Order: sequence, then C-alpha cells, then structure tokens
Amino acid sequence: MGEERKTIDWYEFARRLHKFYEGKIEVLPKVPIGKMDYYSIWYTPGVAGPAKDDAENPDETFHNTWRWNAIAVVSDGTRVLGLGKIGPEGALPVMEGKALLFKGLGGVDAIPLVHRARDPEKFLELLELIEPSFGGINLEDIESPKCFYILDEARKRLNIPVWHDDQQGTATVTLAGLINAAKLTGRDLRRSKIVLIGAGAANIALYRLLKAYGVPPKNITVLDSKGILHPGRPDIEKLKKEHPWKYQIAIETNGGWKGPVDGGIPEALDGAEIVVAASRPGPGVIKKEWVAKMEKDGILFAEANPVPEIWPWEAKEAGVKVVGTGRSDFPNQVNNSLAFPPIFRGVLDVRARTITDEMAIAAAEALAKYAEEKGLHEDYILPTMEEFDVFPRVAAATAAKAVEQGVARLKRSYEEELEIAEKIIKSTLEKYETLYRAGLIKALPEDIERAIEGLRKQRESGH
Repeated sequence: MGEERKTIDWYEFARRLHKFYEGKIEVLPKVPIGKMDYYSIWYTPGVAGPAKDDAENPDETFHNTWRWNAIAVVSDGTRVLGLGKIGPEGALPVMEGKALLFKGLGGVDAIPLVHRARDPEKFLELLELIEPSFGGINLEDIESPKCFYILDEARKRLNIPVWHDDQQGTATVTLAGLINAAKLTGRDLRRSKIVLIGAGAANIALYRLLKAYGVPPKNITVLDSKGILHPGRPDIEKLKKEHPWKYQIAIETNGGWKGPVDGGIPEALDGAEIVVAASRPGPGVIKKEWVAKMEKDGILFAEANPVPEIWPWEAKEAGVKVVGTGRSDFPNQVNNSLAFPPIFRGVLDVRARTITDEMAIAAAEALAKYAEEKGLHEDYILPTMEEFDVFPRVAAATAAKAVEQGVARLKRSYEEELEIAEKIIKSTLEKYETLYRAGLIKALPEDIERAIEGLRKQRESGH
C-alpha cells in the first residue's frame, strides 16, 4: 500500500504542476532583439546571406543555425513508459520531459516531436524529411520489435546521429554499472557467466554492447517470456521470420553458457554470476530461492519500473553482493539520464554523423571511471544525476571516440571538448538560475515543495 500511495502522490503532483506551468519548455532568443534594425540581420534582408551559404553547403547549417545544438525527441507513442500504446498525445508530456533533461543535464536544445506514423517505413520517411532541421534524433517509446528495425535503418539512411534511448541509453548505463560491479566482486566481465532476463529493447541492445565490449556470445544466456533463446526452440523458425534480432541471439549464443537447453528463469540463474533483468514489473518475477542458486557474491540488476523484478533486500538476503534497479529511491540506480544528455552533448559538439557502439562504450567507461574515482562500494557503482561534473567527462569521452573513428565533422581533442561541454552546461544552469531568481520561472506551490523536501530528507537519513 505504501508503494502505491507514493506513486499516486507523484501522479497527482505531476497533474497539478503540468497544468500550473502549461508545459515544461519554451523557446527564447539567444541574440539581441532590442532594436528593430536587429531584425534586418536576423531576418530579412540580412538572413539571405547565410541562407545562400547554407543552400550551397548544407554543413554550414551547423554553424549558421541552431542545428549544431538541436535534436528531435521522436515517438509514435506505441510503448510509453509502463503505460503501453497510449498514442502520440499521451506520449507528448513524456517527450517534453525528455527534452527538459536534455537541456538541464547536457545543454542540448531538444524538441518533442510525436506523430501518427505507425508504419515503420512512414516513420523512417518522417525522420528523413526532418533531418535538415536537426543535428541528431533521439527515438523514444517505440514498440518492439519495430524499434530495432527503425533504429538500424535510420542509422543507415540519415547523416546525423540517431539514438534509441530505450535501447542504447539503458545498455550504456547498465554496462557502466556492470564494469564497476565486476571490479567490486573480483570478476572479469568478459569471462563471467551472464544471464539477461527479457529480450526487449534494453537487453537486446545490452547484448550487442556486451559483444562489442568483448564478451563472447557463448558467455551470455538470454531469456524471453518463453524461456532460454537457443537454436533448438520449437519457435525458432517463427523468430527467424518475425523477430530476427532474437533469432540472431539464439544462433550466436547457442543458449549461452547454459547451452542449448530449455528452461526459464530458475534454470538460468543456477550458477549465474551476473544477471540483468529488464522484463516486467515485480515483485516476484524473480524469486529469492532462484537467486540463492547464483554463484557467491553475484551481481543482479533488476531494472523494471516502477517495481523491480525482485526487491533489492530480497536479492541481498539470497546472497547477491551488488544490486541495481531503475529507481532513484534505491542504491545503484541504472538511470538513462546519465548517458543521453552528455552523449548528445559530445556528438553535437564535434558534428558527428552517427553514434557507434564504441562511442557508447567510451561513455560507459567514463561513467564507470568517475564512480571508481569517487570510491566504489556495494551501494555506489554509478554516479547520480546530482553529480553534475560527470556529464562533461562523458561528453568529452564520446566526442573523442567519434573523432578517433572518423565520424566527426570537427576534430576536437578530449581536453577541448571537456572545456566546451563544461562551459555550455554551466551556462545553461546559470541562465535557469537567473530566470528563477528573477521570478520569471514560477516557484513550485508550497505544499508540493514541502513534500519533495521531506522525501529528500528521508533519503538522506536512509529511511
């Protein structure tokens, strides 16, 4: 009842505040507009000059317009949070919230763009049509398996970075957490026996990223709702036709370290060292007695929201050493917000054409290194959103890798990007603080502010 009550409070707070503010973002000028003659520069007749330049060389738009710092947050509303297929109107406040995180944590101008193009080809056509206006695309809340096809095809067709946060964002932060959890438990991540529970957007992307990181497929056992993926499953031909991404995993892993055997979560956890669940909300999806059969001092990430597949304390009681979840009120939150704002900050600053797996790995390693330098322990393997100095470091690592791989239009060093990212993110926060202090951004109603402050004090006291 307590968990339900807390959720209802947040819903009601959000309902009140969204109406109170009538949206979360707006567009403001960044140039002087105080005199009428200025408009002769920003618009007609002066704007014809840069317009001609941009027409002759489209890359000039990255210097003459906001494109260098602008992305579209795009969704068809077919899989929104835990709400499912609620449509573009239902998705809009979520995409707007994502845009707010992009600006607040990365200094990135992000525009929410929801649409009714449910057909994958129409979706892709939309992305191609809007490409000239943006420096990148963040895909969001798209149903599986359509999301895999759209991401793969968009990365081929567009000459700007395309990222699906439900796939690459979750995978990047999860990898960062696994790198540090492996260090804490004395493991070599590349040689560990890994189980991925759930074969949706997050874990299929994690599988790909683990491979790119150097983990052999034979070390990874992947389960969907019907059990372990392997070539001998009765539905393997159906998967080949309807879900080639699952089919590829089944063929490549041959069941992983478990081998081509039938079985579900209980069988897969027996002897596992690392488990990442990204399946359906619990509790009880993963049972304590199953976890007890893992190797000693195991690692378990239960990432379902709003309730993880198993409560963290149950996993600990069963012998797990390091537990991560998707929630901010438990230790070791696997939070996409650690990745997508700084990664886009980095790729935009070097005008990258794509985001490669190696760039995502560089970002994950930067996150992991930051936490390691702060001091790893069982309840701290990842930075938190409030550790703002991590974001420029992730941006710099991503940008440097883009330059190294030859996918950047601008050549900047790690040190140069670190300085640029720090300046942009700091400037964004200073602008906000100035507007807030001046009363141009309204304060929260007092009762909501008191409730939030109370929750913060509870977290700090450990209750």
